[in-house]
Amino acid sequence: MPAIQLNLTWTRSGRFNFTTRRSYANVASLKRTAQARISAIERTNPFRTALVDSFQRRHDYLRISITERCNLRCFYCMPEEGVELTPSANLLTNEEILRLAELFVKAGVTKIRLTGGEPTVRKGVLDIIAGLDQLQQFGLTSIAMTSNGIALHRRLPDFIDNGLTHLNLSLDTLDPFKFEFMTKRRGHEAVLKTLETALSSPKLQAVKMNVVVVKGLNDGEVLDFIELTKDAPLSVRFIEFMPFTGNNWDKKKMVPSSVLLDHIIDKYPTVARISDEVNDTARSWKVPGYSGSFGFISSMSDHFCSSCNRLRITADGQIKVCLFDDKEVSLRDALRNGATDGSLMQIIGQAVFGKQEKHVQMEDINVTTNRPMILIGGLKRNIQHVNYSVLRRKHLLHSCTTSQLHTKSFTALHLNHAVAYSTQRSRLTHLDDSGRPKMVDVSNKPDTKRQATAIGRIYIPPVAYDLITSTHDSPNKTSNPLDANARKALQKGDVLTVAQLAAIMGSKRTSELIPLCHPLPLLNAAVTLAPELRTDSTGVSRHSIVCRATITCEGKTGVEMEALTAVSVGLLTVWDMLKAVAGKEMIIGDILVADKSGGKSGDFHRSE
Repeated sequence: MPAIQLNLTWTRSGRFNFTTRRSYANVASLKRTAQARISAIERTNPFRTALVDSFQRRHDYLRISITERCNLRCFYCMPEEGVELTPSANLLTNEEILRLAELFVKAGVTKIRLTGGEPTVRKGVLDIIAGLDQLQQFGLTSIAMTSNGIALHRRLPDFIDNGLTHLNLSLDTLDPFKFEFMTKRRGHEAVLKTLETALSSPKLQAVKMNVVVVKGLNDGEVLDFIELTKDAPLSVRFIEFMPFTGNNWDKKKMVPSSVLLDHIIDKYPTVARISDEVNDTARSWKVPGYSGSFGFISSMSDHFCSSCNRLRITADGQIKVCLFDDKEVSLRDALRNGATDGSLMQIIGQAVFGKQEKHVQMEDINVTTNRPMILIGGLKRNIQHVNYSVLRRKHLLHSCTTSQLHTKSFTALHLNHAVAYSTQRSRLTHLDDSGRPKMVDVSNKPDTKRQATAIGRIYIPPVAYDLITSTHDSPNKTSNPLDANARKALQKGDVLTVAQLAAIMGSKRTSELIPLCHPLPLLNAAVTLAPELRTDSTGVSRHSIVCRATITCEGKTGVEMEALTAVSVGLLTVWDMLKAVAGKEMIIGDILVADKSGGKSGDFHRSE
């Protein structure tokens, strides 16, 4: 130890001043050494301060959305009317993603999560993972992915071998029927296969399951999800339903995490709070003796803004500093305008420094200007260019016409989940509390006179229209193929009369066609079919057959379904009768209930 000299000096105040002096007298040298070391660190990592906001929060977690596309269509993520995809040329390329990722890692980011859309649908995702793995040399320690798991179980081993360390699976129900109902797609079994593959992969450091809880929809399955953690090292996180553009968010549909916890404690009184990961969004708990854990992401009822360390980059290259803030800054444009790394970090630093202390209250979040979840990157998502295959489960049927299958808009004829669960009053009556199909109990309702009128149209080409409206008994014999087809069509009989009979018969068989529909004794079924020629605003003539069915009964429930079935069967019969001459050009559409009377809900009339 170096010798130390002690000097005492008497002052006028009558006190001693004590000073020490190291024998080597190099305090100034030590200071210069420290400053040189700090400068060296700053030269190696010059951007680290760019990721610190004005509230001294350090952001070391980056979420990168690598696609806007998805293979599911969950209502809380995807607006009912769909969204317009960003042109491919405006999305970040693999090289741009990896350049930005390297900048963020050199600035202090240690964890990167790939999201979407559904990240597995992006071509080249394996190359992105492998590229991120090369950033470990700069301090990246975690490469994570959030996926719906539909197409992942076969590819997951390759992802892991190329650097994937963490996986979050999004699964909101353990019921395959409800899964199809919520996502408009099949695939429940595929998600479970992915879960099994993930849990059996020792190289994965953590497997988590995200469950968005919606009141009246899947909140009754919370305890079932807890049981998944009994024998598996799985972390289940219950996420409060959050507001985004187009998802019809309603506070009444949100189940606060505190309510869920009370429900869980009733079943598991010994449940214990466990320590959370640093800056983790979830508040974690564990049932003693269970292998896994569960937690709550309470973005709405108990936000975690004070410890937020997250930044987001959207698929089109915008940096988003808060999930609920509609302000964005384009990094893509800066990249493509030749910005240097220093310029990019200056842009990033300005965006981060402007981050608010916390997001607004749930009632004040701007769901009209903030992106839909599908375009941000987070839980699960879907986008246009979707196959409109009809769901095969009987209680999940929905339909759309070919005229509505446009590239940039989705049909609105499917079940509106958001409205269905907005209040107790509007809850789907054909589902029980667990989401399984049931027939409505009408035993306590009085018998009253009920009537309903439905209408619909089948649009046909002029040749078919002329065939129906022709006064000729039969076409003249000729070798022309079109005339031969016309004769073949007329051989089946009078098109409109046959269709009228079919419609009446269909109305009487409604309960045999619609699984949960009550059988009703009909008092009358009046059906008419008539040709109609309309000219639209552009001057284009449209030929159609209009079917109108009015059904009357005296019973405990209404006859709207009988009227709709009559119209549908009648129009299908017209199609069958005319398919020889117009099978490739006909469109059935505009089927609706025009009038309804009787019953508790009162009378209804739709203006045409």
